[in-house]
Amino acid sequence: MNDIIKEIEAEQLKESVGDFNVGDTVKVYGKIKEGNRERIQVFEGTVLKIQGGSSRATFTVRKVSNGVGVEKTWPMHSPNVEKVEVVRRGKVRRAKLNYLRQRVGKKAKVKEIVK
Repeated sequence: MNDIIKEIEAEQLKESVGDFNVGDTVKVYGKIKEGNRERIQVFEGTVLKIQGGSSRATFTVRKVSNGVGVEKTWPMHSPNVEKVEVVRRGKVRRAKLNYLRQRVGKKAKVKEIVK
């Protein structure tokens, strides 16, 4: 039974998900359905966490819009995620950046990796 589930999940995996990590600022191009029309909406923010494995993997992106923090969680291998584009790389030392939720202004920034 377990092998059957693994086969089904393996078929649903995307070949390329995008090379991003926690702390990176990314643009997520998500498909939005409105009635019978479909369009792509961009959500730009900082990756707070990446969790799960295989086809169940998800990532959470946070941005501040009009002074209100907005977080969205997307499945990595979802057909509703068109692409994930890295705007800038972040330098962090932990896997989950939940502490950013309490920070406001410049304190909520993540240092950029200088190459």
